[in-house]
Amino acid sequence: MTEETEDTLPISFTDAAASKVKVLLDEEENEALKLRVYVTGGGCSGFQYGFTFDEKVNEGDFIVEKQGVKLVVDPMSLQYLMGGEVDYTSGLEGSRFFVKNPNATTTCGCGASFSV
Repeated sequence: MTEETEDTLPISFTDAAASKVKVLLDEEENEALKLRVYVTGGGCSGFQYGFTFDEKVNEGDFIVEKQGVKLVVDPMSLQYLMGGEVDYTSGLEGSRFFVKNPNATTTCGCGASFSV
């Protein structure tokens, strides 16, 4: 498990994402939950992002804390997310978490999948 300061983070998350996680955790009434971001094979571009709430932190997971909530990334996914930022948007097209990923060479139209 690795925790670092915001200045040295290989991945970060925005205030908007942290605020939304905080709201969702308050609704769940389970402060042990963390937002887990991961990468899996699939999607129209080769890899896809996944988001889930998880109570566990596994050996080797990277943790970022902001506004009292934690973002967790496994080591395999982190290699594809280095330098990225998890954000949250809400608008006419709906609400969602998404990743601004500088490593993605192409992305699909919805931004849920990418290739490197």
